Amino acid sequence: MGTKRHFRVWRGDEAGGEIQDYDVEVNDGEVVLDIIHRIQATQAPDLACRWNCKAGKCGSCSMEINGMPRLGCMTRMSTFEETETVTITPLRTFPVIRDLVTDVTFNYQKARETPSFAPPAGVAPGQYRMKQIDVERSQEFRKCIECFLCQNTCHVVRDHEENKKAFSGPRYFIRAAELDMHPLDARDDRKDYAQDSQGMGYCNITKCCTEVCPEHIKITDNAIIPMKERVVDNRFDPLVWLGRKILRRDQLSDQPAHASAQATGYSTGQSMAPSTSTGVTGVAAGTPFSSARPPEAPPVRDDGRMDVAELALPHQGGPSPFGDQEFPLAPGHLVYNHPAPGKDEDEPEAEPEEKRH
Repeated sequence: MGTKRHFRVWRGDEAGGEIQDYDVEVNDGEVVLDIIHRIQATQAPDLACRWNCKAGKCGSCSMEINGMPRLGCMTRMSTFEETETVTITPLRTFPVIRDLVTDVTFNYQKARETPSFAPPAGVAPGQYRMKQIDVERSQEFRKCIECFLCQNTCHVVRDHEENKKAFSGPRYFIRAAELDMHPLDARDDRKDYAQDSQGMGYCNITKCCTEVCPEHIKITDNAIIPMKERVVDNRFDPLVWLGRKILRRDQLSDQPAHASAQATGYSTGQSMAPSTSTGVTGVAAGTPFSSARPPEAPPVRDDGRMDVAELALPHQGGPSPFGDQEFPLAPGHLVYNHPAPGKDEDEPEAEPEEKRH
């Protein structure tokens, strides 16, 4: 015999709605979706709810249960206290169609914008050959059932409707990561596309998407963070910047990611490679640290080493902040003397300047 439990369910449409109360019988082993069906059968036959498999594999019955994005078919009633009121509302991030049904068109639009798998040249379908070790990292992301709970809980679009145009969301970040890690994907601009066109820079890795994933995909740790690291190593790595300052320009080679992104038209970042155009300065000439002169190799001394100015200043070829000194200083220019033992115990009087020399 079941027990009577109190439920609050949001009813309404795009014009508005309200929370309505229902007292429903709950039996052992039931899930929230069972309660929705019982409300439809006994009290509110017009209650709209999207569902399909009732096995946690189709991702249709996404809803918010007591404020937490969950699947109705995978949330057992035994997880709540018998005296606890269970509140069921639609996904907050997406427009309401009716009752618990929301319009998730946003996600399918982002799916169409994501570049698909690009097979290598000369390899026909059915001829793909991969080893398990090559696909282990990306295989996890194939478990996604597209319930869009991660999309719903991501605060970038949950709290900021204006970000939806520029932000694809966690679901498509793992898609980009999956293809970037794919051993046979021919494109090498996945990370640049994720940064420039999918808005990956908006994500501040709070791991909300990982917490609500019913398939327990480590979205943040295994997909988003590695993708961010791949972007950072080419754009913001201080060692890369220092290498560009130290090495002669004829010793530098174009970054592969930049070259591929430039070829495909997905990169909108500043180019660090020297330009072949005549009379071009600034960013177009590949010198983001100077906008007043064309690119040129940094000056070196006869011994092949650079002056300290080339290492210490943001502007190439600027005057040394230390004057005309060279490092290391000659011993005769050092003015530091090691303290004598016991100096602090019995301070001698300072010698006159002429006696010191």
